[in-house]
Amino acid sequence: VGDLSPQVPSSVISNSWQERFRQNYSFYVGLGLAILSSFLIGGSVILKKKGLQRLVASGATRAVDGGYGYLKDAMWWAGFLTMAAGEVANFGAYAFAPATVVTPLGALSILISAILSSYFLGESLNLLGKLGCVICVAGSTVMVIHAPEEEKITTIVEMAAKMKDTGYIVFAVLLLVSCLILIFVIAPRYGQRNILIYIVICSVIGAFSVTAVKGLGITIKNFFQGLPVVRHPLPYILSLVLALSLSTQVNFLNKALDIFNTSLVFPIYYVFFTSMVVTSSIVLFKEWHSMSAVDIVGTLSGFVTIILGVFTLHAFKDLDISRTGLPHMHKNPTPPPAPEPSIVRLKDKNVLVDNLELSSAPSPEKKPEVFIIHS
Repeated sequence: VGDLSPQVPSSVISNSWQERFRQNYSFYVGLGLAILSSFLIGGSVILKKKGLQRLVASGATRAVDGGYGYLKDAMWWAGFLTMAAGEVANFGAYAFAPATVVTPLGALSILISAILSSYFLGESLNLLGKLGCVICVAGSTVMVIHAPEEEKITTIVEMAAKMKDTGYIVFAVLLLVSCLILIFVIAPRYGQRNILIYIVICSVIGAFSVTAVKGLGITIKNFFQGLPVVRHPLPYILSLVLALSLSTQVNFLNKALDIFNTSLVFPIYYVFFTSMVVTSSIVLFKEWHSMSAVDIVGTLSGFVTIILGVFTLHAFKDLDISRTGLPHMHKNPTPPPAPEPSIVRLKDKNVLVDNLELSSAPSPEKKPEVFIIHS
């Protein structure tokens, strides 16, 4: 019977080998790419900050004042290319591992940037700042875990239909109007005093850039599949949106890094960026229909946790609080030993007599007391 069985084609063997590799090792490949992305993105912030510091030391116009001298600095470009490589690795990680694993691992870049900034930039967080970072990471992780899976879209026509929905159009218009108000009204007045202004602008614009990247990824996939995507106007619109959003993000992120502490900028930016991307994905793909009550409560709880973490990170950044300055936790601390009383022996008569004479003699500094009696 075995001799009569048909010969298995080599393509089937190849497909089974690829399938076995995908089942056994794709998770670890995605995990490695996600960790590599965290290291690259966390290190890129340090390189950008070093480039901006060199720009200030040279006496050129700072980024916060409208200067673009950092475009001539090799250190800044090294940071920019490192961040681009980190985003490419992150994009590849989503292709191998589930999003519920990849996205929380992006929080490692916060810890990496905080550690590297303390070594290379001389910046440090107090105890409450470190606690705020941990709270932000925990809140982002809870929010991502309870977020529903994205709807699978295979063609650019389906993507265009999703973006034409009334709910997403209203959401996009609200984001755009809010961003314009922040850029032209609030940022010139309060941007250099409040760290949240520039970061919120970058996060809101980031929601558009992520949507554009998803659409262009589908376009490239359809192009290699032989579908007529060149005639569709959506890829050109998404390319324009991506170019504008990336340039705006780079501009305002440089302004935030130029003024504020790197260990404060990057955690807050990660939290707001992740929140905006998850919210935009839920609105675009209408994922709330598939969310259970547990997921809704978990998403809201994660968002509230993020707000508390950002508040802790930002509100107490100027306080000098460390672990060594915490009060003792003992209920009954051991009292210090009492000093031994000096004992004068009776045989030391001369010392005893001298002490009695000194105690009875009036002090020269003490003025005589005068009593006046009125009859």
